[in-house]
Amino acid sequence: MKLVIIVGPPAVGKMTVGQELEKLSGYKLFHNHMTIEMVAPFFSYGSRQGRRLVQRLRHEFFEAFSEDCGPGYIFTYVWAFGEAGEREYIEGVADKFAKKGHEVFWIELEASLDERLKRNRTENRLKHKPSKRDLAWSDNNVLNMSDEYRLNSSQGEIEHPNYLRIDNTRVSAPESARQIWAYVK
Repeated sequence: MKLVIIVGPPAVGKMTVGQELEKLSGYKLFHNHMTIEMVAPFFSYGSRQGRRLVQRLRHEFFEAFSEDCGPGYIFTYVWAFGEAGEREYIEGVADKFAKKGHEVFWIELEASLDERLKRNRTENRLKHKPSKRDLAWSDNNVLNMSDEYRLNSSQGEIEHPNYLRIDNTRVSAPESARQIWAYVK
């Protein structure tokens, strides 16, 4: 089994590329907002309770996925490079799979801020991420996160052997997925 971890800033296209990769590969997509949106009617993701519930749900899913014998899974994640606990968290997810003999692939997407602000308003994003439908808030969130955090790695920072970086500013989601699938299969 394979785990494909797609990282990148908000609105770079992780989920949309993951959806296209799911069609090509037969892997199951578990995008990071699936758990956030499940908890959102009860607790804000920014609250202690909301974060705790999201982390627990993800942990249980990862446990189940890592014990599965299916072809693979795709997980998307916004990695704030240099922030305490971020590397440990996402590498802990990967290690859970690697320790069971599964291959892990690291895919990093990057795109210009202007392009990400356009993608922030796409029908597909708003359909699958209800918490992003307040567009003024969501646009502001993309801008603030870009100012506050480093959301793409520095050269050589992701040192895993199965690593691919794609600047998808002018590359469609289906084409990005084809590039990833050619690398992973």
